[in-house]
Amino acid sequence: MSRFDNAGPGLAGTPLARLILALPLIAFLLRLGGAPLFDVDEGAFSEATREMFQRNDFLFTYLNGNPRFDKPILVYWFQAVGYLIFGASEWAFRLPSALAAITWSYATYFFTRRRFGENAGLLALAVASTALGPFAIGRAATADGLLNCILALTLFDLWRYLESSRKTPLLRAYVLMGLGALTKGPVALIVPGAVTCLYCLSQGDGRRWLKMIANPLGWLLLVGIAAPWYWHAYQTHGMDFINGFIMKHNVQRFSGSLEGHGGSAFYYLIAVPLLLLPWSGLLGVALGQLRADWKSPLERFLWIWFGFVLVFFSLSGTKLPHYVLYGCTPLFALIGLHAHRARRVWPHFVLPGLLLVLFAALPTILDLLSHSSLGDAFYRAQFSRALEVGDYTYLALTGATLLGWVVYVTLSKAALVQRLVVTASTLVVLLAGVVVPFAGEVAQGPVKAAGLKAAEIKDSNVIFWRFTTAPSFSVYRQDITLKGEPAGGTVALVRTDRLDPEEKVEILFKQGGVALVKFK
Repeated sequence: MSRFDNAGPGLAGTPLARLILALPLIAFLLRLGGAPLFDVDEGAFSEATREMFQRNDFLFTYLNGNPRFDKPILVYWFQAVGYLIFGASEWAFRLPSALAAITWSYATYFFTRRRFGENAGLLALAVASTALGPFAIGRAATADGLLNCILALTLFDLWRYLESSRKTPLLRAYVLMGLGALTKGPVALIVPGAVTCLYCLSQGDGRRWLKMIANPLGWLLLVGIAAPWYWHAYQTHGMDFINGFIMKHNVQRFSGSLEGHGGSAFYYLIAVPLLLLPWSGLLGVALGQLRADWKSPLERFLWIWFGFVLVFFSLSGTKLPHYVLYGCTPLFALIGLHAHRARRVWPHFVLPGLLLVLFAALPTILDLLSHSSLGDAFYRAQFSRALEVGDYTYLALTGATLLGWVVYVTLSKAALVQRLVVTASTLVVLLAGVVVPFAGEVAQGPVKAAGLKAAEIKDSNVIFWRFTTAPSFSVYRQDITLKGEPAGGTVALVRTDRLDPEEKVEILFKQGGVALVKFK
């Protein structure tokens, strides 16, 4: 019986246990297609997958006709399966990430339950499926949900090898690293290799790590899985592939700030608590046990896993919030292990309460921003529809949820952990069912509507004009869209703030910050 099971009220055997076991399915599948594709990333991944069918080339990806060197091929293959089954829909493009997140969540549960007990496993499952960071990447049509799943499964198997010396989990880890290399590249090898190296060195057993990484059959499996695609990419694109994928999207991404995504060395110290909302308070409880945990091999392994990812990406020049999620899986298990130690109740509900208030006030906030001079004129124009989209139904649902939650938290006699499970479940259902579809319609609805309108136009050249990029437009239009200068008869997607009233154009569609125009 684990330390968690021995202390305080738990979750096993309560009605909440059934809810927790269903949470991954609810969190990652509820209204998965309820929001338009978000640009730039979701639009780019989805359009690259769609163009595989248009080009009849399933071995490399292109975006609006140009080679896309950002990521390897695996997630596009999975999206292509969804495309075949469900067609060009948001559901199809997001489904691989959702299935990966569901697998990731349940894998965390089974790993934690076996080593720390049922209560710890259930809480780890609740955190994995309701924290804001996993929720975001598990519902996004990008490669990050898949990579997080693969990294978690890899390190779980490497621990199984370290604790038992059985070869099967070690070989399985090599297979997973091969799949990870096909998902996002070298990071799928760097994180497991560095974490296990640091752990073995901390145990004074560096030879074991050298033996582990010198497994010929393992490397044969890894190379056999990943190398054929990399060789094909190099044969097809030569040094453009090396410069585009290896140098730009790996070396330069680490050594410098790529695409303006920079930040200080303390970036992830702020990002981690936000990504773990509404569980951030329990993270503080777990951190308080770090010194005691260091004496236990498994807990030490988990802290090294988190610590390496935190430091590694803090040193990277390019910083995006989801990078640190590669190291958050062990935190789910550690929170499950130590949550019973929490004593003060109300501090854990302050930030979740503020989130619920923010959700209810979001249409008003966006409307106020649309009338201000803050930020980009394009987004101000998009936000101008906030009160229209966030109608009385939205306000009633978010307001009633906030009121119900306040009553529950105030009057309930349930233990802290149980109330946090209810709080997290409430937040994730509200986010998936109401808030994200609202935000998606405000931010991306006009682009989607313009793309669907453009799809109806036959025998006309459609271009991006005075518009940086909106790859989702090409998804909804179901054709490649290039940037260009208009001529007579050309149809163009343009930002409304960059459209001169004196332009000789026919406005075919106008909504928010976008317009579809035809030049005379």
